[in-house]
Amino acid sequence: MDRVLKELSRIYKPPKTFLHYRTPVDLMVAVILSAQCTDARVNIVTETILYPKYKTSEDYVKVLRNELEDDIHSCGTFRMKAQSIQEACAMLIGDFDGEMPKTIAELTRMRGVGRKTASVLLSALFGINEGIAVDTHVQRLAQRLGLSGHSDVKKIELDLMAQAPQKRWRDVTTLLISHGRAVCTARGRKCGACVFTKECPSSMIEGRSDRVKTKKKGIGE
Repeated sequence: MDRVLKELSRIYKPPKTFLHYRTPVDLMVAVILSAQCTDARVNIVTETILYPKYKTSEDYVKVLRNELEDDIHSCGTFRMKAQSIQEACAMLIGDFDGEMPKTIAELTRMRGVGRKTASVLLSALFGINEGIAVDTHVQRLAQRLGLSGHSDVKKIELDLMAQAPQKRWRDVTTLLISHGRAVCTARGRKCGACVFTKECPSSMIEGRSDRVKTKKKGIGE
């Protein structure tokens, strides 16, 4: 893991999160929408539709459910996501006085907020590294690079946490995502352009088979 972080830090300078936001509520909504949807699509929807219209948790709570569903329709599973957004915002208002909680235990009480969502919120908003957000890119690269032999995202997270210093847990997520988008893609991966070509246990250049294993994930995972 030390070499992975060192090499990827030399190549990429990723932001705290790839999702665009103005407020903690914005980011919570964006991360809920990002489940099984690209960050690029989420950023389009939030910046052109949601952010001009919804400023606070109260705005999301009071809007009619079908109107919110229409607004987020292109992000997929829009009915489930609309329900999650409204119920999470309602709990944020009722249980936390409108302030975003600062622990995974508190955050995951809200509908649609699982460990991945909570980890993103804590690291991006408060610089708190309580976990590692494992999305599809992180899952894929952890397996290909031999950082984890599991398909379960919770087990992958534990493997990664054990190999990286806590102060760099956010970097694990953003750097692996960056490399997963640029080089180690799901399809058509560019092993010849990868800094880990020789030692990677999934290197096509070295004639090794792809170690990727998949497991379906639900919203908030």
